[in-house]
Amino acid sequence: PDSFPPLRNETAVHVLRGRMKGIQGHCNSCYMDAALFSLFSCTSVLDSMLFKPFPLCDRNVQSILRDEIVNPLRKTGFVRARSVMHLREQLTDKGQCSSFTNAEKDPEEFLNLIMQQILGIEPLLKLQSGSQEEQQDCYCYQIFMDKQEDLVVPDVQQLVEHSFLTYDLKLVEIPSCFIIQMPRFGKEYKMFSKIIPSLELDITDLLLDSPRECCVCGDVATLECS
Repeated sequence: PDSFPPLRNETAVHVLRGRMKGIQGHCNSCYMDAALFSLFSCTSVLDSMLFKPFPLCDRNVQSILRDEIVNPLRKTGFVRARSVMHLREQLTDKGQCSSFTNAEKDPEEFLNLIMQQILGIEPLLKLQSGSQEEQQDCYCYQIFMDKQEDLVVPDVQQLVEHSFLTYDLKLVEIPSCFIIQMPRFGKEYKMFSKIIPSLELDITDLLLDSPRECCVCGDVATLECS
């Protein structure tokens, strides 16, 4: 099948900026539109979802995702709402949930359904709580945190660090893909009016048992203070 590379730099600006660009919203599709745009418009890290025959892979859903959404987005910068609705109809059939075609959902629910149940992809993240040995496998990390008065317009780095610290979490290993859901979703309440994207994410202090530098002497640290 035809494939188009993700958009980069000036090409991305040229293709994606302006009216009638992006993924057309319809009938509470914003959660899915934003997720699909983030996952595929300017990065190829999850392109295996479009081509690879995973153990549970539904090739019909895979072809809709590739040919009706990702390729048009990368080629012309625009995806019609009809194409996303076609995917939503398939998710309704596979997920046994009738509200995928009309209701607003949590992006994590959408990602879990398409990655785990429909394509059969291995979990992308391995998390562990500091107080427990039990490991948690997941596909994305949803930021939960209490309101921080000193964080008026935070960046992604600050939010991830605050959230991991609050819940005493560590990454068991460096993830191949780190999907993060911001605390800025839903119709009723948004914790922050704006969030600044961090173009790079430093996960050094978030890794379990990772050697780190002592902030006092510069040697390898033996103790960690939250």
